[in-house]
Amino acid sequence: MDLREMISERLVYAPGVWDGLTARLAEQAGFPALCASGFAVSAALGYPDAELYTMSENLQAVRTIREASRLPVIADIDTGYGNAVNAARTARRFADAGVAAVFMEDQRSPKRCPLIPGAELELLDLAEATGKIRAVRDAAQETGMLVIARTDAKGDDALRRADAYVEAGADLIMPVTKTFTTVEEWRRCHEITGAPLMATLTASAWTEREFTPEVMEQIGVRIALLPTQVLMAVTGAAQECLNRLAAGEPPAQVGAGATPHHEFVELIGMPEIERQQHAYLPATETV
Repeated sequence: MDLREMISERLVYAPGVWDGLTARLAEQAGFPALCASGFAVSAALGYPDAELYTMSENLQAVRTIREASRLPVIADIDTGYGNAVNAARTARRFADAGVAAVFMEDQRSPKRCPLIPGAELELLDLAEATGKIRAVRDAAQETGMLVIARTDAKGDDALRRADAYVEAGADLIMPVTKTFTTVEEWRRCHEITGAPLMATLTASAWTEREFTPEVMEQIGVRIALLPTQVLMAVTGAAQECLNRLAAGEPPAQVGAGATPHHEFVELIGMPEIERQQHAYLPATETV
């Protein structure tokens, strides 16, 4: 079942992943879809979420995720990496990579992360923002890739923008966690636009706490992203492991509670590679 069919039937949760390993782990956990999180992709490159990486670097991460998993991928394309013409090219490249949906924000490039306290965000004017949505929609039309319009505006301005973005061809609207401050505002956005919503249940955000499946069903949310939970968990575990090793603890003691080696090589697909080696490689004689 493709992503469009999924969201017509049920609420879809998509965890944030950034490479082949996290994509495999999410699929094995039973999730129906993946989010190629820009926040996580940027962090994996050693950068904060400030659009410091290029479109090509993001695209390479998405291709790696797609190769590792059969699940539909929802890809973060930031601002589209330029104007409407640049955004259309970006959309075509991501569609060619096989992604199921892209989401693009209405900030001026380079973007600023809305999770940073006190960050002053510079938004595109409405005409330019809707032009970019139309360009991405036209580029995605032949492939069936979903176009998700993210807005970093707030309150009534966000409602006006959301309505205009749907008119321009967006399939879903994605308010960020700071766009609205109440569940009722989310409900109003859905009612005004008539479009399904995508929510980010960012770690420690109010949406993570209050957006239960029942609430999201009532306010029109069809996709719920979990963009940072896996990243924060992995970071915490890696920090603890490295700090203990650096402090001189015996490696065997530090690794006592970790995934056993034989389980790890199995979950990353070694049995299948061995099967292929036996099937296609010439047999070697042992002395």
